[in-house]
Amino acid sequence: QLQASGGGLVQPGGSLRLSCAASGSISNIRLMSWHRQFPGQQRGLIATMTGTGNTLYADSVKGRFTISRDNAKSTLYLQMNNLRPNDTAVYFCLVQSSTANYWGQGTRVTVSS
Repeated sequence: QLQASGGGLVQPGGSLRLSCAASGSISNIRLMSWHRQFPGQQRGLIATMTGTGNTLYADSVKGRFTISRDNAKSTLYLQMNNLRPNDTAVYFCLVQSSTANYWGQGTRVTVSS
């Protein structure tokens, strides 16, 4: 139900915008978030937006990444600026409603010169 896109190869210092589009409507959304997974590790939370629009970021991305949403397009975004090689990971979106959790399929981001 969630389709993530926007990953790719970017040079250090570059930017990417990830998108997470819902194919159907999700009611009673509590939280929307982005996570990333490094090889051999579990997914880690990096950015959260509440249903009322409050945001929270992991220290590792604070000031560089911005989570946002477009309700009209049913899409969640992650704007990533000043990317570093250690941002290389697979990025996942998550939408949590009062009744279910919805994960996107993951999109790979590679930061390399």
